[in-house]
Amino acid sequence: MRPLIPLLIPMLIATVLAGCGERTPAVPEPAAPAPEAPGRTEASMPRPPVAEPAPAADVGMLPAPGTITFAGFGPAAFGSDEESVRMAWGKDMEGAPSEPGGCYVLAPAPRGEPPFRFGFMLEGGKFSRIDVRTDAIPAPGGGKVGMSMTEIVRLYPGAEETPHKYTPGARTLRAKDPAGGGAALVFEIGTEGVVVAWRIGVPPQVDYVESCG
Repeated sequence: MRPLIPLLIPMLIATVLAGCGERTPAVPEPAAPAPEAPGRTEASMPRPPVAEPAPAADVGMLPAPGTITFAGFGPAAFGSDEESVRMAWGKDMEGAPSEPGGCYVLAPAPRGEPPFRFGFMLEGGKFSRIDVRTDAIPAPGGGKVGMSMTEIVRLYPGAEETPHKYTPGARTLRAKDPAGGGAALVFEIGTEGVVVAWRIGVPPQVDYVESCG
């Protein structure tokens, strides 16, 4: 019988060598954190749009909202003189009667040729009416150039409707002062059914269809 020890020695050596060949699996290193997004600096933040300034030619060339009323223009009441109108406007105006006491229109300078976007009528030396032909100026009560006749009727219930004196198919709507004064507000409605102009003042001048130069 062969001794067992010589047989076991090669087996032990093979076992040891097999064990040495094993490797402990490497522990994976934690992944590096993703770089944070850069903070939103003031330069990168969106800015609100900046409103474009109004054209220089229009700055100060229209009356402030609310200055036109059934009583007149600001502190210048219907029936006051030219100087009162000029002081109430506070800027350059042009216009003069062709004869003493005649009808004329004061308009912001440079006045140009009629029809004006807006102007102040005087007759007999007295302030009697304001004419408006731009949608930038609202009438007392909210009516404006460009509104439909239906809208005007809704804003001024009881306004008197009549055919236009010269234009077939056009109309006028005349609203009285709701406070009971003698002034009136007249809208001219064109043939397409929208307001093309309005005027406010005292009779008889407020009812002149022709206005005056």
